[in-house]
Amino acid sequence: MTIGWHAPPKGAPTGVADYADTLVKALRHSARPGITIQDNASTADCHISHLGNNRLHADIYTRAIGKPGIVVIHDAVLHHFLLGALSEAEYVEEFVYNYGEWNRHVGEDLWRDRAACSVDPRYFQYPMLRRAVEQAKAVIVHNPGAATIATAHGARNVRIIPHFFEQSHPPDAFETTRFREALGVKPGTTLFGIFGYLRETKRLLPCMRAFRRLHEVRPETALLIAGEAVSGDLNRLLSSEPPHPAIHRMGYLSDSQLGIASAAVDCGVNLRFPAAGETSGIAIHLMGIAKPVILTEGPETADIPDAACLRVPAGHEEGEVLFRQMAFVTEFPALGRRIGEAAAAHIERHHSLANAVEGYLQVIDSIVVEPR
Repeated sequence: MTIGWHAPPKGAPTGVADYADTLVKALRHSARPGITIQDNASTADCHISHLGNNRLHADIYTRAIGKPGIVVIHDAVLHHFLLGALSEAEYVEEFVYNYGEWNRHVGEDLWRDRAACSVDPRYFQYPMLRRAVEQAKAVIVHNPGAATIATAHGARNVRIIPHFFEQSHPPDAFETTRFREALGVKPGTTLFGIFGYLRETKRLLPCMRAFRRLHEVRPETALLIAGEAVSGDLNRLLSSEPPHPAIHRMGYLSDSQLGIASAAVDCGVNLRFPAAGETSGIAIHLMGIAKPVILTEGPETADIPDAACLRVPAGHEEGEVLFRQMAFVTEFPALGRRIGEAAAAHIERHHSLANAVEGYLQVIDSIVVEPR
């Protein structure tokens, strides 16, 4: 029995690549005898396709809709991917396919305004997911928010398998101390961290504004922003911000560098708005190593206990509440560490690699009973 495995290759500029690479190695080790998992198989008894909201998934998307199998939805909004992959006529027809002829004018308006798609909430309100999920034998998602979106777009067999956390070589205290010293962060300073590929939806500018306000009243604070901006517009916006001595900027981090940097911070900031039904692998990693993390309220994070994270509402209250949460971590570091410990306990119970592997194997066994 052959399972086709389709995901961006390891090293591709998306967290899906690292997720899929780690997972497939574990699945090959645990799969029952007779099952072969083959990368990019042209023919197979069942295909597993990992889909995200960018062009790295173009060929995978085509295969997923041409040969329906198991679809893994990492972003429950494919709107931006389709905007970049289709012509105007194709895009409008795809919008009608998802939302009906009576909404054709909405699709035409969205095509015309597409230059603002990365920040305009309308593009996140129309996930354009139907073609990818309605014929799938099973749809795997990482959180309840994504499950709701997939079901609303015609998915009939939705399974929630939480995004896993796996740490192989945790850095030691010497490495993290040396990292902080290299940044120029003094002992006793509360260091906040924003990690991963930087997108407009990560709310970087509001985060920087909240931090500047915090630093004015609590100078023993610092902010690390580590990652590459995925758009030229965002890169220019970040570059136009006046420099600040306590805001430290780094580019792409390798896995080992990310391990040290994330261990060196005292609190992670991982906002998402508008959300795309995704679970942040970075947030899961930070929580797994017992760091308090500030998250945006929403269905994507609803299954995380209140005691295991800090939350910020989307909308006009975002900046004020973010400032207060950052101030809370700074003022009460022991309580922040307690939240981190609760986060690590939650991740250990619900987000282990072993649990994810078992979930995938159950889906495979339920779909592929015998080779065809």
